[in-house]
Amino acid sequence: MNIDELIRNLAVYALPVLFALTMHDAAQAYVARWFGDNTAHAAGRTTFNPLAHIDPIGTIVIPTVMYLVSGFVFGYAKPLPINYGQMRHPKRDMAWVALSGPAANFVMALLWLVIAIFLQYFSVQEDFPHLVAKAGVQTNLWLMAFNLLPIPSMDGGRVLFSILPHKAAYQFARLEPYGFIILLALIFLHVIGPWLVFIGTIANYAMHLIVSPLILLLT
Repeated sequence: MNIDELIRNLAVYALPVLFALTMHDAAQAYVARWFGDNTAHAAGRTTFNPLAHIDPIGTIVIPTVMYLVSGFVFGYAKPLPINYGQMRHPKRDMAWVALSGPAANFVMALLWLVIAIFLQYFSVQEDFPHLVAKAGVQTNLWLMAFNLLPIPSMDGGRVLFSILPHKAAYQFARLEPYGFIILLALIFLHVIGPWLVFIGTIANYAMHLIVSPLILLLT
């Protein structure tokens, strides 16, 4: 891969990654506030301004290095300060806050897909916007599926905690300090890939079902 192609590919993923991380965190901050926790709002995170969510290492350096090394893009925003104890029903409300992030990524993926459809409809010849739209769909679906992993510290883990009986839930919560180790083990055991494909396939089918009337209208 030459330097021009490398710069082009980084440019393709820059906006999708930035907006995917921003929407994920902003959605969770808004929902946390709705259920009574103003911690994220007080920290200025209930905004769609990417600058409020960017972590220089997790949002810029790590995605760039990972793409250079493996062609795979991964990143994260600044930690989102949430105090579940301030919510009206902490155990129940935790699930809604956790689900709002992946839900925001699904909506973002859907919007990128609509953009891709209109780019094709208007016969845009330049490859770059098509590639950005495709990267937008892929990035948001991947981030949604990844965060739905039902392990401690992930959004999926918080949903699982919320629906488990109290005793089982608090036993599960004791695993949270080992969440990163569990994640690495799942990656090593090649469990993550099938999970991403499974969730991504379901979400992709749902998206195309939603946009099918638009496609029929434009054809």
